[in-house]
Amino acid sequence: MSILVAGLVVIVLVTALGAFAMTRSSIPDGFSQSDVDRGRPHDSWGSMASGMMGRLDARGEPEYLAEMVAHHEEAVDAARQLARSDRPEMRRFGESIVETQSAQIQQMRTWLRAWYPGHQRDADGYRPMMRDLSGLSGDELDEVFLREMIGHHMVAVMWSQQLLWGGGVHEQVAELARTIRDDQHAEIVDMQRWLAQWFDWRDMGPGAMR
Repeated sequence: MSILVAGLVVIVLVTALGAFAMTRSSIPDGFSQSDVDRGRPHDSWGSMASGMMGRLDARGEPEYLAEMVAHHEEAVDAARQLARSDRPEMRRFGESIVETQSAQIQQMRTWLRAWYPGHQRDADGYRPMMRDLSGLSGDELDEVFLREMIGHHMVAVMWSQQLLWGGGVHEQVAELARTIRDDQHAEIVDMQRWLAQWFDWRDMGPGAMR
């Protein structure tokens, strides 16, 4: 099992870094560098990889909890936008993210208050990883959400596995980290399948999950 987990994390990192390199070296027809800098949909992989490379420093349990609260809050805000999706699968997916991650946010806040009251504001400098989806609708909303949430989930998988590798955490937190890692990996696979099914999206980058 530990070998499979290690392989998963390597795949995630290779995917992110490879996609980042491709995004910056090859701008598709119809896009300019200014489009990339403004965060057009095809640039979501680059933004995610850049953020992940800057955040792979060692972090302990309080830092993990504080940053994961902010990370989850961003995902919940984005998932609420799917209430406007035309696809029932996407509406259900958004509802699932809101329900699951809202409960996890409350649990992590409880642990922070109980164990690390001085760390509750550690994530004040959190940098958003997703663009504002409020102005999008129809296919554009679904495609941009899927592309950007894949990268967002990859970061959570990496953070969680990094925490587990470091050890020295409460068992409750370790259990939550395993849940986040495994559940969000499964959701990445679902989102890749939807992109391929609905948008003929095959450019998943090297080492993309199947």
